[in-house]
Amino acid sequence: MPDLIRVILLGLIEGITEFLPISSTGHLLIAEHWLGARSDTFNVVIQAGAILAVTVLYRQRLWQLATGLGRRETRDYALKLGVAFLITAVLGFVVTKLGFKLPTMIAPVAWALLIGGVWMIAAEYFAAKRADNARVTWTVAILVGLAQIIAAIFPGTSRSAATIFVAMLAGTSNRPAATEFAFLVGIPTMFAAGGYELLKQVKAGPIHEDWIALVLAFVVSMLTAFLAVKWLLGYIRSHRFTAFAIYRIVLGAALLLLMPRA
Repeated sequence: MPDLIRVILLGLIEGITEFLPISSTGHLLIAEHWLGARSDTFNVVIQAGAILAVTVLYRQRLWQLATGLGRRETRDYALKLGVAFLITAVLGFVVTKLGFKLPTMIAPVAWALLIGGVWMIAAEYFAAKRADNARVTWTVAILVGLAQIIAAIFPGTSRSAATIFVAMLAGTSNRPAATEFAFLVGIPTMFAAGGYELLKQVKAGPIHEDWIALVLAFVVSMLTAFLAVKWLLGYIRSHRFTAFAIYRIVLGAALLLLMPRA
C-alpha cells in the first residue's frame, strides 16, 4: 500500500475517532499494527488537526466565554473549565514524570473498548433516570478533570466517553450540555499535551519527517473531525450513545477473538 494512502487513512481514523466516544488512541494503535507505526510527531500533528476543527466549531462559545467574564454565570463556567483543565495538567505532569508510557499491545485496548462499551450502556441507563439538568457543578468539573487522566492512562477508554459519562452521572444529565463541557475542557487539554510532546521531540534533536505527508494527514484529520463532531452534536440531541457502546463491545470482542494466542 502506498505510504500516502496510509497517511490519509490514519488522518481519517484520527479525525473520526478523536471526539467520538470510541477512543482515537485505541483506534490508532490498532490501525498502526496493519498500516505501520508512525512517529510521535506525526501523531501529535494529526491530533492537532482534530483539535483545531473542534475549536473552530466552538468558536462562538469560546468567544462568548472570553468576552462574558463580567457575568457571574459565564465566569463560574469558565472557572470550572479552568479547574478541570488544571487537575488534568497537574496529574498528567505527575504521571509523565513517573515514566508512564502507553502500552502498544492490542489486548489492553480491546479490553478497554469492551468494558467501556458496557459501562457506557450502564451509565446512560442510570443518567436517564435523573431529571434533565444542564448545569455543570464543581463536582462535575473535578470528576471530568480526573476522567481525562484515566482515559490517558488506559488507551481504548476514550477521553470523550470518560468525560461525557462522568459528567452525566455526576449531575449534568443533559447530553448536549455534558458533551459541550467535555469538549471545551478537551481543547486546552489536548493542545497542551500535544505542545508538550512536540517540545520533547524538538529537544530530542532534529525532526526528520515527510512534511508533505504530515501536512496532508493534518488537513485530512482536521476536515474529518469537523464533519464528525458537527454530525455528533446534532445526533446526540435526539439519540443516546448506545450505538457507540455497541460498536465498542463488538470491536473489543472481535479483537480479543482474533488476537493470536501465545
